[in-house]
Amino acid sequence: MAKLVIVESPSKIKSIKKYLGSEYDVMASKGHIRDLPKSKLGVDVENNFKLDYINMAEKKELIKQLKEAAANSDGVLLATDPDREGEAISWHLADILGLDLGEKNRVSFNEITERAVKEGVKNPQQIDINLVNSQQARRVLDRIVGYKLSPFLWKKVKSGLSAGRVQTVALKLIVEKEREIEKFNSEEYWSVDAKLVSGRKSFDAHLYGTADGKKLDTITNEDAANKIVNDLNDCEYTVSEIKKGVRNKQPAPPFITSTLQQEASRKLGFTGQRTMKIAQQLYEGVDVHHSGVTGLITYMRTDSLRISEEARAAANGYISNRFGSNYLPSKPRYFKSKSGAQDAHEAIRPTTIGLTPEDVKDSLTAEQYKLYKLIWERFIASLMAPCVQDTASVDITAGDYLFKANGYSVRFDGFTVLYEEGRDDDATDGVSLPEMNEGDVLKLKSITPNQHFTQPPARYTEPTLIKALEENGIGRPSTYAPIIANILQRNYIEREKKSFKPTQLGTVVSDLINEYFKKIVDVKFTAGLEKKLDKIGAGELAWKEMLDDFYEDFDVLYKKAEESLVGKRVKVPDEETDIVCDKCGRKMIVKNGRFGKFLACPGYPECKNTMPAPENEVKQPCPKCGSKLIKRVSKKGNKFYGCSNYPACDFASPGVPTGEQCKECGSYIISGLRGRKYCMNSECPSRTKKKSSEDKK
Repeated sequence: MAKLVIVESPSKIKSIKKYLGSEYDVMASKGHIRDLPKSKLGVDVENNFKLDYINMAEKKELIKQLKEAAANSDGVLLATDPDREGEAISWHLADILGLDLGEKNRVSFNEITERAVKEGVKNPQQIDINLVNSQQARRVLDRIVGYKLSPFLWKKVKSGLSAGRVQTVALKLIVEKEREIEKFNSEEYWSVDAKLVSGRKSFDAHLYGTADGKKLDTITNEDAANKIVNDLNDCEYTVSEIKKGVRNKQPAPPFITSTLQQEASRKLGFTGQRTMKIAQQLYEGVDVHHSGVTGLITYMRTDSLRISEEARAAANGYISNRFGSNYLPSKPRYFKSKSGAQDAHEAIRPTTIGLTPEDVKDSLTAEQYKLYKLIWERFIASLMAPCVQDTASVDITAGDYLFKANGYSVRFDGFTVLYEEGRDDDATDGVSLPEMNEGDVLKLKSITPNQHFTQPPARYTEPTLIKALEENGIGRPSTYAPIIANILQRNYIEREKKSFKPTQLGTVVSDLINEYFKKIVDVKFTAGLEKKLDKIGAGELAWKEMLDDFYEDFDVLYKKAEESLVGKRVKVPDEETDIVCDKCGRKMIVKNGRFGKFLACPGYPECKNTMPAPENEVKQPCPKCGSKLIKRVSKKGNKFYGCSNYPACDFASPGVPTGEQCKECGSYIISGLRGRKYCMNSECPSRTKKKSSEDKK
């Protein structure tokens, strides 16, 4: 009989089966197979937090198949993902299949490669009950907060709302940032910039201070700026001092989960959820030409910067062969993981250095290729020599004033020949300056006073919010993407361009919870809970003891909140617009429905007039009836374009109609992402032909 290996994802089966051969059967649990019931809390807080686990109804047939396979096998190995969640899934599987927890039947691998899989199977371990308890503790914490606070919000704000332990803290950060922006008073200031010429090259210099080296006070108005400009117009601009130096620009470390999500957002425009979905595919394996199904990256949920010496040696060999030995640093570079990192897995890196992005491009989807390229280049660059830059700081005297110009030139490109990290700001490292010597007299091309205003703090973007969550110890690598997705889906925040802005609803919910549950949503308190969960995982803290301490405080706060708000409801302010109701003359207000935002008359129910939100209207009319098309959102969060005359007209499309008809089937041609045009009929020969040709590749 063969041994049975159980993994989480069905997409791993083919590659692992290939590596292990006929002596092993491989099946997938498809994630969790047992959980707390959805209909009730499922946690008996009065009975030492006894958990009421039930087999998931949708997994009934799968559980039956797993039991039959286990009974007919020569032993079972549990190879779920190598993290706390995976450990808990293995624990539930062991219980359902009647496995002995004292046996070594848990295997894990950081990458889906032949070497790693075979090594893992050769060295099974016992299920780590400490990691299981850590996962259970997190599940109970989230369950208690979610199942207690959500009904509280239903009663005090409106039905259908929900709250989460960590998501509420993330929402609080966004609301607090918005308050900072609202309180900010912008102040005017001026700068004076000179465009100077040395030889044939011009460059910019900025007024710094007086000729004796003292920094000027802030120039607060145009008159003061113009006076300085007038003083400078007839002056001679002389190079008074040049300071030259050399700096080494070091590469960024290989990716961990948070930095991967940040960089994929900056450079590729991917959301955290999209990034993690694609990374999961690369980890589990893709069908690479001539190699079969191959895992291309190591495990993508990690907070460690550690890499194996085997991977380092392979990368060093590649760097030396492709770029030359001078592109290797003088001594190996080691990155230190941040304090508190679990360090359970390596940093995210390619499993096979020799499989370059171009080698596998034809085997990947466009988004898989982009993310793999990002991971591969970041990892290789992290082990390369620094970029060596010659720097120059030039002081230029003009009458009673001092100008400064800073610049650099690249002496040796080092790792930048391959990759440079993206930035969240617009700062630059300087510009290239012409050759100059002290005493040179420069030609003034122009001198300009420029008006500026101090800027409020920037709203959080996805990269900066993830960075803030990580720096504050809120959540863990695997939770950043779901946190953001949840508060977006609940309409607590919205995207304004690339930034997050709290909605009226989100602000009300955040303020209410912060008022009555301040300790529970405190940033430091939440970070402290994460550290306690880590201690449970390390066997240094009893999980039910931690839950008992938490619930004692939470229950007191909950009862006080209930008493304080008896018979009271908190109203969410309406967002009024300048658009006038064409039926009664009132100003329309913004509402959120199942299809996204729309405008409604505040005179409801006397006036039931509604209209599309302006930003959701599409210029192209409905090709079916000629009415307006509206951008909408499905229950699952997918964007589509539907007719405003629904339900009389049922036209709906994933893209914007172009007004053209398909020559193959007569349906409508639509424009999708990046303007690509295609027939909206999924059965159209034009689409099936293309799919067939792609499959042949």
